[in-house]
Amino acid sequence: MHTAPQLDAVVVGAGFSGLYQLYRLRELGLRTRVFEACDDIGGTWYRNRYPGARCDVESTSYSYSFSPELDQEWEWSERYATQPELLRYLRHVADRFGLREDVTLRTRVVRAVYDEEGHIWQVTTDTGETVTTRFVVLATGCVSAVKEPDIPGVRGFAGRALHTADWPHEDVDLTGRRVAVIGTGCSGVQAVPLLAERAARLTVFQRTPVFALPAHNRPLSPAETAELKARYPRFRTAQRQSRGGTVFEPPTRSALEAKEAERAAAYAAAWESGLLSGLLRTYTDILVDPAANETVAEFVRSKIRAIVTDPETAEALSPRTYPFGTKRPCLDTGYYATFNRPHVSVVDLARTPITEITPRGIRTSDREHPADVIVFATGFDAMTGSQVAVDVVGKGGTTLKEKWAAGPRNHLGLLSAGFPNLFTVVGPLSPSVLSNAVVSIEQHVEWITDCIAHLRRNGITEIDATPRAEDEWCAHVAGLAAKTLYPAVASWYTGANVPGKPRVFLAYTGGLDRYRAECDATARDGYRGFTLSTATG
Repeated sequence: MHTAPQLDAVVVGAGFSGLYQLYRLRELGLRTRVFEACDDIGGTWYRNRYPGARCDVESTSYSYSFSPELDQEWEWSERYATQPELLRYLRHVADRFGLREDVTLRTRVVRAVYDEEGHIWQVTTDTGETVTTRFVVLATGCVSAVKEPDIPGVRGFAGRALHTADWPHEDVDLTGRRVAVIGTGCSGVQAVPLLAERAARLTVFQRTPVFALPAHNRPLSPAETAELKARYPRFRTAQRQSRGGTVFEPPTRSALEAKEAERAAAYAAAWESGLLSGLLRTYTDILVDPAANETVAEFVRSKIRAIVTDPETAEALSPRTYPFGTKRPCLDTGYYATFNRPHVSVVDLARTPITEITPRGIRTSDREHPADVIVFATGFDAMTGSQVAVDVVGKGGTTLKEKWAAGPRNHLGLLSAGFPNLFTVVGPLSPSVLSNAVVSIEQHVEWITDCIAHLRRNGITEIDATPRAEDEWCAHVAGLAAKTLYPAVASWYTGANVPGKPRVFLAYTGGLDRYRAECDATARDGYRGFTLSTATG
């Protein structure tokens, strides 16, 4: 007779995913604990507190839909909420639904070992505690494993080194300081304008220029808020049925079929919309046809030239080596205009790469750039980093890191064969980062919850993906991606930002609506593609 587990479920992470998963599992009456490494709940929105940090999906969409009462009582102050407001929202949710009592803070899960006979996971934390549980849910986030800078001499820098993904809680005084920013992804783009307001001199070290689109952020008026609350029920339903978790009219024509004036008008309207995906929604072939893509890429470059007064700087900031949208575009507030300020400059690392960090600053191939503060905006080991950071040991003693050595493998982005009862929320090979993350989170959490409820109703103690279903899903995801311009581009979507990481396109490109239908059909078919079993004894 096997010993019963101490818990029904362990959830790793207390951000958007972990909090909602806890809420749903508690509805089932499951004994659940959430382990969170940080000092408080919030996940991404607890750690990413750098200047300018805010969501790039409209606040009213980038929020939970599971509670109509929550929709009515919470009021967003801005079109795009800042990090402090998002953190207040998550704290409100945790307090409103009494979730904190089941969250253990300042505790990192370091190891999870599966008992094949008992169908139980043994979970160990960095505090030395070990618990046993039937189910484990990795709610660790797509972009939470920080990519530390791997530049020679980084530890010898005599000034202050900061990382956008681990920004200090206290105010950082940059008055009179020479500040260097390494990295121009989303965090760099958001931080640069505000850092420029504080620093005596700001030098931005750019390896690859980014396509940044204006957010046109603004406060939300009481009338807008009232109108939104009136239509929230319909809007939430439409979100769940949409391709990307946001509501819009899908395009119907090719960019190459449209006349040049018509295209220019469509792109101008999308630019003024202040939506991250606005330009991608204009025509059907933006992400599949290089010639169509070039029309929108050149439109954005023309905007950069119109904003940045120095032609050489404008050209340095203009992407030319990859198609628009194949690296995540950024929403910005004054990013390009910041380079018109006399104390702000950009260093094009494609021409003069960094050779080392010295005690006094950053040395490139042509000279040393003095700095008092270096801000590393070097991003994350996205999609898989937070999962393989845990020493997960499945059937036969195989670790998840070993299994995924050539790239992630799972079925539906939810379970990896050989690692039963180990679910992942918005992990690799699901829509995740190509969708509104909160809508994808809710879809995953609800599928996982329904699955666990089904197992318990039927006395089943284990669910595992079949190797065949896993092979078919991996091939399906890769096949869909191959029809787009995404896979050929070196980006964090393909793991290319992490040295040694296998090059695999990490997200499902078929759309959240199609993905949801596949997940629902699998469940209706008795969890087709999974093996269900019961522990003996």
